[in-house]
Amino acid sequence: MAVRIRMPGGTLKVKVYRELRARERARRIPVFKIGRIYFTWWSNRQRLLSDQPLG
Repeated sequence: MAVRIRMPGGTLKVKVYRELRARERARRIPVFKIGRIYFTWWSNRQRLLSDQPLG
């Protein structure tokens, strides 16, 4: 079960490998690994950019 910690500017998520999304596995977002635990950073700014329509 992933743990989400809301912080100013984004969300820090704590997960194990099987819970990672494709973007996290491909390291397209910041990922830090300690042992079997992965810390991922989902920026609020990054989310806004990805929500914009293409074209």
